[in-house]
Amino acid sequence: MDGAAVLASTTMIVLPSFWGRNRPGPCGIPRRVGAVATGTPATVLLARQKVAHTLHPYAHDPRAEAFGDEAAAALGIAPQRIFKTLIATIDGRLVCTVVPVAGRLDLKALAAVVGGKRAAMAEPGAAQRATGYVLGGISPLGHKSRLPVVVDASAQQFPTVFVSAGQRGLQVELAPADLVRLTSARCAPIASGS
Repeated sequence: MDGAAVLASTTMIVLPSFWGRNRPGPCGIPRRVGAVATGTPATVLLARQKVAHTLHPYAHDPRAEAFGDEAAAALGIAPQRIFKTLIATIDGRLVCTVVPVAGRLDLKALAAVVGGKRAAMAEPGAAQRATGYVLGGISPLGHKSRLPVVVDASAQQFPTVFVSAGQRGLQVELAPADLVRLTSARCAPIASGS
């Protein structure tokens, strides 16, 4: 494997706007200006923070509508241990919530936790713009915009939980304490039926 192939397989090169004026370095390999690790923003954050985690890829069916249920079935994990990321609005502010796939987000409980009055699910476009992820692949980690995060208290009963790693067909397993720490989350009972 030549040097360029090694570089391409291990890093993603972020080129500054003035790149057109620069020439490649020796052997035609681009200069390593602004090199960053590859992966999703969630996996890059986990690696940068040196958090113990395990990635669990699975074959995503593009026809699937219930992404969390699909992940639970594909990975053979109890739906109580896989947590879905939902973006809600509380009095017009976006809030990231993390609740078990086996449960439902209790909007009234969420509003009470964050000190708001009116809660609703966010518009899909707003959720995607704020997080930088596509629906079905929204991770609670590595958002484009800083959002307050609330994790359902049931996560604390498990040694590890599964959340989206930032793309459809990829879950990440990590300790709930690490999830809470990295997202500056609040833990509270915000799910019903789990």
